Amino acid sequence: MSIVVGLTGGIASGKSTVSSILIEKGITVIDADVEARLAVEKGEEAYNQIISHFGEGVLLVDGSIDRGKLGSIIFHDEQQRQKLNSIVHPAVRKKMIAKKDRAIVNNEKLVILDIPLLFESKLTYLVEKTILVYVDEYIQLARLMKRNGLTKEDALARIHSQMPLKEKVQLADAVINNNGSVENTEQQLFEILKKWNAI
Repeated sequence: MSIVVGLTGGIASGKSTVSSILIEKGITVIDADVEARLAVEKGEEAYNQIISHFGEGVLLVDGSIDRGKLGSIIFHDEQQRQKLNSIVHPAVRKKMIAKKDRAIVNNEKLVILDIPLLFESKLTYLVEKTILVYVDEYIQLARLMKRNGLTKEDALARIHSQMPLKEKVQLADAVINNNGSVENTEQQLFEILKKWNAI
């Protein structure tokens, strides 16, 4: 019997760290961001829809999508963000469900769906349990500015484009507090999974 767990967080909350810990232990992690990149590669249906809506100005010289340019459009325009999501999300869901089903057929005990917008996109029906990687906003802001070389204003725009982590805490089955060390985060993660008999 497989257990499917949704892993979520906010931008720069440390969700990728948790994913890496799971992958190192040989657990299947199906990452929505990776699937989103694959879904918008040249020749994919979502790629063609993005070009027809946003125009060729969002392309790099090699014809691939300039994520930075597209990001600067959608992070400051709610309607454009919703339009992009309506193109990309269905394509990503299809890819993730196919990989999840494959893992279940292979009798894997634990399958992780790493979905940043798990609650916002109402995708909890894809999983049995949810884990939120939580961090205080001032730490989130500092990490994001440092990681992406963003101004405070740009970093806050990205943070505020998502549901606040405080609200997500109410929705999650379990919460990992990632304000501390990686070791502490790992310990919390495995305590949760043991409690659920997932490992």
